[in-house]
Amino acid sequence: MTYYIVKIVITTVLIVAIAEISKRSSFAGAILASIPIISVLAMTWLYVESKDVTKVAELSTSVFWLVIPSLALFLSLPVLLKQGVNFYLSLSISIMLTVACYWFMISVLNHYEIDL
Repeated sequence: MTYYIVKIVITTVLIVAIAEISKRSSFAGAILASIPIISVLAMTWLYVESKDVTKVAELSTSVFWLVIPSLALFLSLPVLLKQGVNFYLSLSISIMLTVACYWFMISVLNHYEIDL
């Protein structure tokens, strides 16, 4: 149980730190947010718990393929906000667009028999 609490605390602290740093410098926050900290932590936790490098490699490969459609959020959100669309509506539309891009990517990967 202590291990799970440590995992939650470390992950939470990183997310809060990025948000707080972003208040002072969007550039510094962007650098920290763009580093795949959560992915690295997930791979570390997976390895520590399973000692299975195959699972870690599979997770890493899946993350690689799914980073591509996630970029839709970072492209659409600023465009919508600059057009004057309400923040929550912009975020919702961007998330829906990103989900559609995930679906499309998974469909393309399945077509080419690439398993995630």
